[in-house]
Amino acid sequence: MNKGLLKAWNDEKGFGFIKSDTLAHDTFIHISALKHMSRKPKVGDTIYFEVATQPDGKSKAVNCRIEGVAALKVTPKKSNHHRVAKSNFTDSFLGKVASISIIAVLGFIALNKYNHYQSSEQFNNQTPVITNADLATFDEQYPKIVIPKNTHNFTCDGRQHCSQMTSRAEAVFFINNCPNTKMDGDRDGDPCERDTRFQNEW
Repeated sequence: MNKGLLKAWNDEKGFGFIKSDTLAHDTFIHISALKHMSRKPKVGDTIYFEVATQPDGKSKAVNCRIEGVAALKVTPKKSNHHRVAKSNFTDSFLGKVASISIIAVLGFIALNKYNHYQSSEQFNNQTPVITNADLATFDEQYPKIVIPKNTHNFTCDGRQHCSQMTSRAEAVFFINNCPNTKMDGDRDGDPCERDTRFQNEW
């Protein structure tokens, strides 16, 4: 460790020179080498320092301190371990919550699709399949009623009985098209079967 006297100081630019009896040349000193001191240096201060060679070959003072001037207390930085641990815990917890939420949503969607599929299958299983044989049986059980064409321009006018009809064709028209008729007691589609006036029309 060298000891010297600060012989020159440029406070505006933050540098100066130290004269030491143990060194042949004055030593350059920069304010950055004294940033830990409680005040700035001034001409006449006794400086304790070490010498380091710069890349350009010139020497400079390092590890400096001013005699009689207290150094600033270095406050140790608070450890971020607790904060990092808390952050990691928070991130981990939120990550788990997000994962659980996503899984729950996907499960809900899958369940809805499964229920819809089951409902469709149940509906398909309950829907009867009608074959050609079923249609043939239906036609046999429920024969089609052939309604004669209204070639005589018959109209529903409230008549209900055979005695009010003028022909069998008119009676057929009435039972098939008009309400409350009373001309087909056995409901076989043949009205006024006992009316002798229409015997020739059978």
